[in-house]
Amino acid sequence: MTDPEVTGQRPPTASTPAAPGPLASAEGTVADHEPAVAQVPAAVPPRVTLVAVIVVAALAGGLVVWAPWTQPPVLRPARLAAGPATANSISFRWARPVTGPLPDKYVILSGGKVAGSVAGSAVSYRQAGLTPANSYQYRVVAVRGGKRSPQSAALTVSTLTPPMSQARLQGQWQVFVKNVHQSPQNKNGTLYWTLFPACATGTCDVVALVKDGKHSFRMRLTRVGAVYRGHAVANFTPCGPRGNSFPDPATLKFRVHATKAVGEGQEWVATSWTGTMWWIYKYVSSATYYCHAASYKATLSGTPTD
Repeated sequence: MTDPEVTGQRPPTASTPAAPGPLASAEGTVADHEPAVAQVPAAVPPRVTLVAVIVVAALAGGLVVWAPWTQPPVLRPARLAAGPATANSISFRWARPVTGPLPDKYVILSGGKVAGSVAGSAVSYRQAGLTPANSYQYRVVAVRGGKRSPQSAALTVSTLTPPMSQARLQGQWQVFVKNVHQSPQNKNGTLYWTLFPACATGTCDVVALVKDGKHSFRMRLTRVGAVYRGHAVANFTPCGPRGNSFPDPATLKFRVHATKAVGEGQEWVATSWTGTMWWIYKYVSSATYYCHAASYKATLSGTPTD
């Protein structure tokens, strides 16, 4: 048998036809080619069935893109800042989320309780019906799909302090009376006032019921700006000796104004006031007796008793 590797010689032709293509059958040879070499299929990278989570960290904004199957976190409301306020209302605002969808709503907390809520598209809140000159603390929570964000940082806001001219006079008072010039009747002492505002809320005229021991009278105090003025006629002491006396009425004039006030409910209520009172007596006489005309002045200082 001839050696197939000897130069110039060809191997015998196979008795059966060769398979098409460059390779022969498993036991055949390759005609007019180098000896057959087994071919290894090229490496194919395995298919990845999971979609990679893409996280893009923007240097400036810290932008995060979440995987489509992962719910983005409910971001904590930030940058709370106070807004316009009145004596009975406050307002404040916050920033929208820097990334992700808007929440369904924002829940407003105050004093550990829910004060209200606003839609997720809102960025501010206003609360009315508050007490004048008072401070309130708020936190905001974002809610989306039933999930809540962490609470925001606390924000303290205050209602405005009204001017003293807006103080409401009401309730029961103990009024100290001090004579500027000593009067014969020695009127230093204490009066007891009950004040009835003519309006349900705010400042307005006041009806005063005044008691001085066994004597009492009623008058209307008319409000003009910060000052209340009124007058009344009262019979404190008669003119003439006992058993033969006759009336000696005094005309009383008052001027008072609030000096201190606090917020009570939605009202700005006076807690102290001062003023002036004048007694004016006219000349009166009878067939056997008379009393001179006279006038006296006293200062007033009111303190609430209720």
